[in-house]
Amino acid sequence: MNRYVITVRRWWTVPLALVLLVLVSGTVGTSEVPIPSLTGAMASAHVDYFTPVVIVIAVMYSLERRLPSAESTAVVPVHRFDQIAVILTAVLAHGAGLVVGLDVARNITLVLALALLTWRLANEATAAAAGLLFLILNLMLGRAYDASGHASHTWWALALYPAQSVGAWLVAAALFAVALKVSATKRRGVSS
Repeated sequence: MNRYVITVRRWWTVPLALVLLVLVSGTVGTSEVPIPSLTGAMASAHVDYFTPVVIVIAVMYSLERRLPSAESTAVVPVHRFDQIAVILTAVLAHGAGLVVGLDVARNITLVLALALLTWRLANEATAAAAGLLFLILNLMLGRAYDASGHASHTWWALALYPAQSVGAWLVAAALFAVALKVSATKRRGVSS
């Protein structure tokens, strides 16, 4: 089963994506990307705001690769390895978050949870795109401006909350737990 996880599922791509995330955040992460805002003036975001999508693409790539005949005869259900790998991805992302910022680690957890929920309803490509769309919508619609022109986040734009926000962390963790449970039911339904 170890060979299956390494050669077929290719979970080794996730640590490489985390290394890429750290390199991108360290080199060009503070570069600004202009984003149009539907609630006011033109806004911008740092490049590292979008780096969680790299991790989600690697996870969805690994979940997409399967051999149904091998999975149906496995002694240990493959979905258990997948869940362990997804949890390990979130843990490693928080380790990388100590270097790149804990808000990036929270957003990885949040976007990964959204991708797993979308994957339950659609496919891997749609799930990865849903994470990117979520981040873009947070930037376009989730900023509120006061009378003096200072930007802040709206209550629903979790990706824009500061790293110190306990509420955003709790919602991200709860959403991640629900996504793990829901994605496990999809995998069981596919492989049995």
